[in-house]
Amino acid sequence: MPLHLMPTFGAALAAAEAPLTGMWVCTGSPLVAEICAGSGLDLLMIDMEHSPNGLQSVLAQLQAVAAYPITPVVRVPAADVVTIKQVLDLGAQNLLVPLVSSAAEAEAAVEAVRYPPRGRRGVGSALARSARWNRVEGYLADADEHVSLVVQVETVEGVDAAGAIAAVDGVDGVFVGPADLAASMGLLGQQGHPDVVAAVHRTVEAVRAAGKPVGVNAFDPALARSYADAGASFLLLEADVTLLARGSEALVGRLAGS
Repeated sequence: MPLHLMPTFGAALAAAEAPLTGMWVCTGSPLVAEICAGSGLDLLMIDMEHSPNGLQSVLAQLQAVAAYPITPVVRVPAADVVTIKQVLDLGAQNLLVPLVSSAAEAEAAVEAVRYPPRGRRGVGSALARSARWNRVEGYLADADEHVSLVVQVETVEGVDAAGAIAAVDGVDGVFVGPADLAASMGLLGQQGHPDVVAAVHRTVEAVRAAGKPVGVNAFDPALARSYADAGASFLLLEADVTLLARGSEALVGRLAGS
């Protein structure tokens, strides 16, 4: 019996009437991912760049959240065509590729998620969860419709090229990372510095002018509101690990106060 895949993150962005909200899942735990999936947020960002996530843990988390009305996005550790192929074959439909600083790098990311002749993705759908082992009818012919690509701008060069990056055919959205951007600007650890905030706003404006949605990593509520007001289409507001860290610290604080 033919199976059908979920709508992509790009489709969710196109249908949204207000900015989508989400969080990072970094523990590598499918149980934690499932707990977060039932939160009412719009998206979960499963991180492979700065977290102890490998192929097996990403697969388990995709399976754990599949029953919930939330869109999972996987951030791969780098724009590596082999890793991207493997993550797509796990069944990830939505990818975030970090550290994209030029239109050429964005084009390379697009090629990595597309089959020939449009790209360089290896063909293994009969063996892979992506096509549900060839139970998704016409998967190879319609593969582009089943995959959404967001690229991450997080350097000074990326900010300057944001419009050109967003204009690349096959890029469904741009995500701004203020932490690495601040470091690139010589302001390590100062995501709220006025110069960093201004650079984020310039990126939002350039991407929107190119007709693409743009998201921002913003754990500070005031900054998140300012980016939403500026036209951000999605916001990453927290992470499972930071919620646990701050929550456990607050518990100790309550104990000390009593």
